[in-house]
Amino acid sequence: MPSLAETIARHGLDARKSLGQHFLLDPALCTRIAAQAGDLAGRHVLEVGPGPGGLTRALLATAAADVTAVELDRRAIAALAELEAAHPGRLRVIEGDALRIDPAELLPAPRVIIANLPYNVGTPLLVGWLRAAAALEGMVLMFQQEVAERITAAPDSEHYGRLAVLAQWRCRCALLMRLPPGAFSPPPKVWSAVVGLVPHAEAPPPALFAAMERVTAAAFGQRRKMLRGALKSLGDAEGLLRAAEIAGERRAETLSVAEFDRLARLVAAR
Repeated sequence: MPSLAETIARHGLDARKSLGQHFLLDPALCTRIAAQAGDLAGRHVLEVGPGPGGLTRALLATAAADVTAVELDRRAIAALAELEAAHPGRLRVIEGDALRIDPAELLPAPRVIIANLPYNVGTPLLVGWLRAAAALEGMVLMFQQEVAERITAAPDSEHYGRLAVLAQWRCRCALLMRLPPGAFSPPPKVWSAVVGLVPHAEAPPPALFAAMERVTAAAFGQRRKMLRGALKSLGDAEGLLRAAEIAGERRAETLSVAEFDRLARLVAAR
């Protein structure tokens, strides 16, 4: 296979800001990221935004059963076709928008998602996958470091908010690696970080997940408000908080994930 630099030059794959692209070209770093998922033997891996295929190559070097790479940039599709030809039956490249793809429909189980996510769609992709987390064995995802810290933040800390509650409610979350801007081409203005997410065994029904989204949106939508005021849009906030045994003068950032779970279950039961 040609080097990644040669592949980029041949296909005119300059990273585009409009697509949130920052390519990871260091083979050693790509190998380290792939290794964060543990033993991939027999697993079906979904990668989103492979670009020129640096992480894709590292994933193909593992014992994964196969890799499905979803890419929106048509220039990268041509570059990845060479890699696909070199790994018949183990790499499938799909041109499309990952926001419109259901991993459970695309891959057989057990499914793992490993990706250096485009910065501009990382959060909506994660929330969508959290809704379907019961169908996944795990995820190893790279985000801007600020987003990674929001996912893994503890209650009553600077970065704790809606994303932390949703992610930790559905998964065991851990910040696994931090990468400086110089690890990418072109270098972003911020550090990046890799987060590992392992879904909890109990999967909430869609109605409960929707209730949790409503509760967290209301609670963190007006962070400075006490909960008795922030949750008014849900109807009878005082009664809801009383039933959940949560003081109305508290603020959203002080609640644990378990307390948000109590609120969501009460809202879903209405």
